[in-house]
Amino acid sequence: MAFALLSYMIKKQVTDPVFPQCPIRNVLARIGDRWSLLILLALQDSHRQMRFKDLCQAIPDVSQKMLASTLKELEAEGLVSRTAYSEIPPRVEYALTERGESLMPLLNQLVNWSVENMSGIMTSRKRYADNNNAK
Repeated sequence: MAFALLSYMIKKQVTDPVFPQCPIRNVLARIGDRWSLLILLALQDSHRQMRFKDLCQAIPDVSQKMLASTLKELEAEGLVSRTAYSEIPPRVEYALTERGESLMPLLNQLVNWSVENMSGIMTSRKRYADNNNAK
């Protein structure tokens, strides 16, 4: 099992091909994908461990395949923990790790900034498109 996880992590390792030692590029490559931030925020908002189906409900537009894949990647980064219970039916729960918790204040600032600036950004995008389509 450990070998399979290590093999998966090596194949799925997210690093910048030009600057593999750059912490900014490598961290942003992980949390800047389409689903990671939403998963981390859902786990934070729940204030508890979440089951897979709960995460699916919290992020309804993510496919089960992408959710499972992204959870594995976040687990490999040490941002999310996975706890499997030997019960019938099987139960698996996900939660933020200490490292994941330490990231959340920064992500919350990004979310707040996004909410505060969304209207202005949309206005700027429209103005830019209007000015550049007229040429």
